[in-house]
Order: sequence, then C-alpha cells, then structure tokens
Amino acid sequence: MAQLCIALVAGEASGDILGAGLMRALKSRHPDIRFIGVGGPLMQAEGLDSYFPMERLAVMGLVEVLGRLRELLKRRKALIQTLMAEKPDVFIGIDAPDFTLNIELKLRQVGIKTVHYVSPSVWAWRQKRVLKIREGCDLMLTLLPFEAKFYEEQGVPVRFVGHPLADTIDLTCDRNAARAQLGLSDGPLVALMPGSRGGEVGRLGALFLDAAQRLQALVPGVRFVSPCANALRREQLEQMLVGRDLPVTLLDGQSHQALAACDAVLIASGTATLEALLFKRPMVVAYRLAPLTYWILKRLVKSPYVSLPNLLAQRLLVPELLQDAATPEALAETLAPLLADGRGQTDSFDQIHRTLRRDASNQAAEAVLALLENR
Repeated sequence: MAQLCIALVAGEASGDILGAGLMRALKSRHPDIRFIGVGGPLMQAEGLDSYFPMERLAVMGLVEVLGRLRELLKRRKALIQTLMAEKPDVFIGIDAPDFTLNIELKLRQVGIKTVHYVSPSVWAWRQKRVLKIREGCDLMLTLLPFEAKFYEEQGVPVRFVGHPLADTIDLTCDRNAARAQLGLSDGPLVALMPGSRGGEVGRLGALFLDAAQRLQALVPGVRFVSPCANALRREQLEQMLVGRDLPVTLLDGQSHQALAACDAVLIASGTATLEALLFKRPMVVAYRLAPLTYWILKRLVKSPYVSLPNLLAQRLLVPELLQDAATPEALAETLAPLLADGRGQTDSFDQIHRTLRRDASNQAAEAVLALLENR
C-alpha cells in the first residue's frame, strides 16, 4: 500500500476529539499514513503534524471573531498555500465551517479530494451555504440522520456516520452509583443546565434558579445539581445564589455525572440536550436570546424546533419554552410532572440512541477511504 497523506483541520476541542477518533480508525485500516494540518493535543498524540496551535482558531461569537479576523484570514491563506504545495490525497475539514469550507473550496478547485465532517446547521438557517458546500465538498459526513436527508435532497454526496457521543455514553446508566459518586442522597433531583457560555448563564441562570424555587412548592423535598463548565460559570451561579435558600450542589464540570444522577433536567438548548437524551433523562428545554437576535433568528430559521431531541424525533417530544414563554412558573409547572413520570419522553430516547450509535469514527474512516479508492 502506498503512503497516504491526509490533511485535517479542527478548530476547537470537540473537533479535536472527532479528529483523533477518525485518525485512529484510519490508521487501523491503512498502515502508512502521514497526517498534516491543524489540530489539538489529541490529534497530535495520534500523529498529526500541526502547523500552528489549534487555539488560534477557537473563537466564539461575532465580536470576538472581528477582533481576530485579520489573523484568521492570514492563517487561512497561508494554510491553503501550504496544502496546495503538499498536495494531500484528501483534506478533511472538521466542523468550524466558517474557516474550513473556504479551504475545501480552494483545494477542490485544484483537484484535491475534500471531506467535511460535522454538518453546519444549514438545514435550519443560511440554507444558501449548501451551494458553497456542494461546490467545495466531495463528501459530507453528518452526525445526525435528518442532516443527511437534507443533503441528499440538495444533491450533495453524504454519509450519516452516527454521533460519537452515542458511542461513548452507555445505553443504560446507574443513577444510584452516580449519586453515590457525587455524594448525593435519595429523593427527587433536578439537574439545572443553563449553558456553558457567560452570555447564556447571564440570561438563563437566574431564570433557572427562580424556576427551581417555584418547583420546591410543587415537589416536596426536591434538590438540585448544577454542573459548571468552568470556574467563571461557577462564580456567576454562586453570585446568583446569594440570598436564595436553595438546596443546590454546584459541580466543576462533571455534566455526565450530573445527568446520570438526576431524575429530570432543566436545560438550555444546545448539544447538552443530546447528552440528556442519551442519558435517558426527561427534560424541559428553555432558551432566551437578546430580543433583537431572537427577532432576526425567528425570521431566518426554517426549522419548527430548536432542540436536538425534537429535531431527531421530528416531532415535539420535549417541551421547548423560548423567550417570553420561558417564565419561572411555566418552567416549574412543566418540570413537575416529569419528576413523577417522564416515560412519555424517555421511551423514545432509547430508540434515538440506538439510531445514532453507529461507531462514528470507523464509519467516517471507511467513507474517507472509499472516496480515495479511485484516486
């Protein structure tokens, strides 16, 4: 077998995890591969020669991106030139669509095969981006089945590979063991998960704590656990808890342990809703945006649902309380019955988990090598 040269670019920690899994699966199928591009510590541990630190690409939010735009554009231009000179057998852009889709477009124009791993949410908004994807991408690898359906309809070669989280999270988890591990006793327990970013916790934190106080009147003896994404989020919540008499345990990270331990979840829309589904915990999804952002998105978003469980079920499986509908009373009243019996939701969660559990890294590796067979 001739040596393969595979270029990969990941822009943040979640992409580093996906990239490392894909690299491992590729190496087990093809003994001689050289990996170049940009990735984090996990991808480097699998043998990636990273041209610069991945941290330089990890920027969130419009304002932050503008401050770093010149550097990002300069790095991208240099990266395209380097990769054109290296002529890898395939380029794989992992997530980070605003950075990687352009690279794919330029490389494909000079005859390099291109793959994009993790679909941007084109099915929900900015649907015109699919034209750029069709032009720049030999193969799209999606984590979710409804995404693959969208690309098929748009004439983009696609493969649904399953979701790595569905592979790593067990089909059943032991609630009692998780509680013992966290030092939490018996009785009704709700996980409060207002998001991982400062802005989200700023908009949702106090609302979730108000809802928790209301819930105490509806569910005697209820207690709460809240995993904090980092020290700053913990500080934010600690300040919001001042002057409240709430039985809440704050954790550092440990979101999976919190989900395993709880009976139900009050949660911000985002990837965490998929984790709650995979842990089979009934949930109420809430979200608030800045009023102007919400007004704009309402006009742009084509999808009837915002949360992944509902998008995956293709129906209203979990309650979504958005913007003005997200009041402490409404959240508490929607949560209370789920603590008594959440099977209406969780019976479907198991089926969805099995659909997503496809050994994503190996599926992705097979799809990439199949693309290269006729090189």
